[in-house]
Amino acid sequence: MMARLRPFLLICIAVILSACASSPESTLGELPRTPQASAQQLLQEADASDPAKAALLRLSAADQSIRQGNLDQARAIMEQIAIEQLPPAQQIFASTLNAELALAANDPQRALQALQHPAFERLAELPVDQQLRSQLARAQAFEAADQPLAAARERTFIAPLLSGDAASENHQKIWSLVSSLPSSQLQPVADQDLSGWLSLAAALKQSATLAQQQQAIDNWVQQNPGHPAALQLPDALVALRELADRPLSHIALLLPMDGPLASVARALRDGFLAAHLEAGQDLKIELFDSTRISSMDAFYQQAAASGVELVVGPLDKALVRQLADREQLPITTLALNYSDADQNQPPQLFQFGLAAEDEAREVARRAWDDGHRSAIALTPRGEWGNRVLDAFRRQWQELGGTLLAAEPLAEPVALANQIADLLHVRSGGSSSSSLQEQPTRRQDVDFLFLAATPQQAQQVKPTLIFQYAGDLPVYATSHLHAATDNRSQYLDLEGIRFTETPWLLDSHLPLRQQIESKWPQARGSLGRLYAMGADAYLLAPRLNQLLALPETQLDGLSGTLSLTPGQRIERRLPWAEFRDGSVQPLGETQLEQY
Repeated sequence: MMARLRPFLLICIAVILSACASSPESTLGELPRTPQASAQQLLQEADASDPAKAALLRLSAADQSIRQGNLDQARAIMEQIAIEQLPPAQQIFASTLNAELALAANDPQRALQALQHPAFERLAELPVDQQLRSQLARAQAFEAADQPLAAARERTFIAPLLSGDAASENHQKIWSLVSSLPSSQLQPVADQDLSGWLSLAAALKQSATLAQQQQAIDNWVQQNPGHPAALQLPDALVALRELADRPLSHIALLLPMDGPLASVARALRDGFLAAHLEAGQDLKIELFDSTRISSMDAFYQQAAASGVELVVGPLDKALVRQLADREQLPITTLALNYSDADQNQPPQLFQFGLAAEDEAREVARRAWDDGHRSAIALTPRGEWGNRVLDAFRRQWQELGGTLLAAEPLAEPVALANQIADLLHVRSGGSSSSSLQEQPTRRQDVDFLFLAATPQQAQQVKPTLIFQYAGDLPVYATSHLHAATDNRSQYLDLEGIRFTETPWLLDSHLPLRQQIESKWPQARGSLGRLYAMGADAYLLAPRLNQLLALPETQLDGLSGTLSLTPGQRIERRLPWAEFRDGSVQPLGETQLEQY
C-alpha cells in the first residue's frame, strides 16, 4: 500500500528532501527534470549516454510525449526502459507514466497493477507534485474500474494539497463519487473528511422528498461547519437547494387491468401502492384502467379535470409509442415502457421499464472491468434478442472490446454443434504414444455473453463443458434466473455471473418482506415487477430533480436509477453468481484486490 501521511507531514518531508536531494546517502535516486529539448532530441541524447542517464532522458521523453498527446510514441519509449533496474524514485515515475498510458487505453486493471509497484512504499518521500500525480492516477484508475469509494478515498486524501481549479475539480469529483455509492457503503470510516462526505450522501439518500433533501443539506452543514463540503457546497447541492419544491398531491396510475398485461399490471400496481403506504405521504393516487379508455386524449381530459399532476403509465408499448409521437402532453407522464429507440418525444414524457438493454450494457461494463477484452455472444432469435445483442455490442465496442462472433441461440439438439463452431473446437491428433489428444478450442475468446431463458441457459453450461470450454467465463442477463431456489436447476448454471435486481438479491429488504407477506409470488421472478412498481413511486416526485441535476442517482429496488438525455430511466444492477446450487451476490469487480 502507498504510505499514508497527513498533508503537513507530506509538505515537511518534501521540503527536507529537496534540501538534501544531492546527498550521496539518498537511495531514492533523482526524478526526471522538465525537458527543454524535444522528445526526439532527448532520445538521441539517451542513445549516446550511459545507462543511468539514458533512463532519465527516456523517462523525460515519454513524459513529454504523454503531455503532448503522442501516446503511441510514449508507449514505444516505455518499452525500452527496464523499470526494475531503476532507483525507487524513477520506478515510481515510470510506473505512474505506465498507469496514465493504461488509463488512456481504457485499461484500469493494468493501471492499478502499475501503481502497485513496491517502490510506491516510498512515495511520501518524493516531492508533493509527484505524489499528487501518482495518487490522482490511482484515483482515476479506481473510478474507471468502478470502485467509487476507493477513488473518493484517494481524492479526499490529496484534497488539502490542491489549489485553484485543480482543487475545485477534485472537490466536485469527490461528491460525484460518493453520491453514486449505494446506501450500504455510506458508513463511517476512519478518515474524518471522507466520513463527512459519506454522511452527507447518506443524509440525502434517506430523504424522501425534495424539501426533505434541502433540509438534510442545511442540517448537515450546521452539524459539520468545518468540513470542506460545508465550506464550499458542491455545485450539484447548490442547484438542489435552489430547486423550487412543488410537492405532488395527485397522481394517476394508468394500467391495463384486463387482457394479456393484466398480471404484470397488478404486480406494478401493488408495488407502487405498497411503496406509497410505506412512505406515509399525503398524496392522492387515482387508478385508471387503460383497457377501458376510448383514447389517450379522453384520458388526459378526465385526468386534468380531476386535478392530476402526474401520470404514471401507460404500460402498453403501443400507447407509449402514441405518446412519443406527440409534440406536447398536457400532463407530465412517466410511462412504464419504452417507445422505439429512434423516436422523438415530447418534453413532458419520461420512460421507465425493465429494459433488457440496460442489462446487456451492464454485462459489457462488468466483463471489461474484470479484465476481459474479447467476447462471443448467444442471444435469442427475433426482435428482442437483436435489441439485446445490439446494446451489448455498442457498449462493448465503445469500451474497446472485440466481439469475435455472435449467433442466435440454437435449439437444444443443435446447440452442441453451434458452440463447437463458435469456439472452433477441433479434434485432437495422435500423440507419439498413439493416444488420442484432447480436442482444443480457440484461445482468443475471453468470455461468452448470454441472454437466455432458464431452460435455454441450463443447456449452455453443460454444453460448454462437453465442448472442452468449461473454463470459459459466462456473463448473462437476469433472464436466466427463475428465482425458484431450485438447487438442481442452479447446478446446471454453475459459475455463470449475471445481473439482477436488488430486490431478488436481498430477501431482508423491508418493503420486499411486507409485499411478500401479502403476495407470496413476489418471491419469484414476478418480484422484479413489484420492484419496478415501487421504483415508479420513488421516481414520481423526483423527475424534475433528475432533469435539473443529470448526475443524480437513486437507489431503487430494480437497480440504481438515473436519467438519460433522452429522458429514459436507465438502471445499473448488482451482480450475482450461481455457486454450489445457490445464488451468491458478488461485490465489486475483480479489481478489488488492488
